[in-house]
Amino acid sequence: MQTSNATSLTSRHVAVIGAGASGLVAARELRREGHQVVVFEKDSQIGGTWVYTPQVETDPLGLDPTRQIVHSSLYKSLRTNLPRESMGFMDYPFVPRAGEGSDPRRFPGHAEVLKYLQDFAREFGIGEMVRFECEVVSVEMVDNKKLKVESKRRRLDGDDDLLDEVFDAVVVCNGHFTQPRIAEIPGINLWPGKQTHSHNYRTPEPFRDKVVILIGSSASALDISLEIGGIAKEVHIASRSVADDTCEKQAGCDNIWLHSMIESAHKDGSVAFRDGNSIVADIILHCTGYKYCFPFLKTNGIVTVDDNRVGPLYKHVFPPIFAPQLSFVGLPYRNLPFPSFEIQSKWIAGVLSDRIVLPSQEDMMEDVNTLYSTLEDSGVPKHHTHNMGDTMIDYSAWVASLCQCPCFEEWRIQMFYETVKRLYANPKTLRDEWEDDNLLLQAREDFSKYI
Repeated sequence: MQTSNATSLTSRHVAVIGAGASGLVAARELRREGHQVVVFEKDSQIGGTWVYTPQVETDPLGLDPTRQIVHSSLYKSLRTNLPRESMGFMDYPFVPRAGEGSDPRRFPGHAEVLKYLQDFAREFGIGEMVRFECEVVSVEMVDNKKLKVESKRRRLDGDDDLLDEVFDAVVVCNGHFTQPRIAEIPGINLWPGKQTHSHNYRTPEPFRDKVVILIGSSASALDISLEIGGIAKEVHIASRSVADDTCEKQAGCDNIWLHSMIESAHKDGSVAFRDGNSIVADIILHCTGYKYCFPFLKTNGIVTVDDNRVGPLYKHVFPPIFAPQLSFVGLPYRNLPFPSFEIQSKWIAGVLSDRIVLPSQEDMMEDVNTLYSTLEDSGVPKHHTHNMGDTMIDYSAWVASLCQCPCFEEWRIQMFYETVKRLYANPKTLRDEWEDDNLLLQAREDFSKYI
């Protein structure tokens, strides 16, 4: 990988799919690099997953392929699980701004994040690049190394206008919090209770006075278990991340228990855990994450989603055989999301302008295969391929070095890891009590350059 010696940059016609956080910053960086950009957004506004709706899907598990899909997975009470200082784009600080309905808290509600994204789009004139209510239905390579994009836009009379266009490149930014992953439970087909996925969770009211089994141990699972625990009869959390003999009451909670994973479900309504305990439950709530899904991509099986591994992708971004015409922003998780989107977008923009040179297709495939072998040898399941974990900093620093741009500030990194540590130690108090005032001071000093 190297930086090109070319004196003039190439301007390309680029399609960005999605106007959520990743699509917005991708559009900005592409235009900054001199590209002509069109953003396709199937909703009527920007924000992607940060657009809250009380609407839920008709199939509570999200398994029916004919259901009307609801994009957002936000619940009404959701607050960020990272402080706003570490969460925002690096050159557009996520600081409280005056205005009606402003939420100045360090861990604000989802509406404040949406407002931030709207402000970001307005500041950088991104809205003029967006085609709203315009859904991409097909992306496929054509003979001349370009990509044909078929889109549809709903007319007032209810019919669709279909449009075929050819682009030099397509950047996929459609998010990955819409298609539920469901836990496999032996005997569940005979179990008489109700099941739902957190994608369709909005408020705790449906769980009032119920015995609930919640599967999962993510940040949202912790939040939802505490919220449901306030009105449910009992909440039993089933987690793969604890020992098989675990059965303990959650600290500070009279009606919430932590168990090992579910062993089986039975037609008498009982559910057995690996810890040997069994309870009769009313509802199973799957807080089990989401599937990557790209129904519009037509690659003849070259780019696939296999057990939630999107691949083959060079460094989680470029499919070697289609690089650089096709790329993805925002697949990695357990990282600093918005700043990570920003750095990936700078890389893509630089590659498309010929300022940054990718390795050969063969070398990229070799790198992908090396990653897969390393993960397998380390016992990392395939579905954790895009889990950055401890590799977040090295990965982002490597990408930033290619772009010749700064990586994450040290205070931002420390703030992230301190928050993650406290998230699981003190989920009840995380958002309103903190001990990182020194990091907050450093952040505000840095922000003074942009405000």
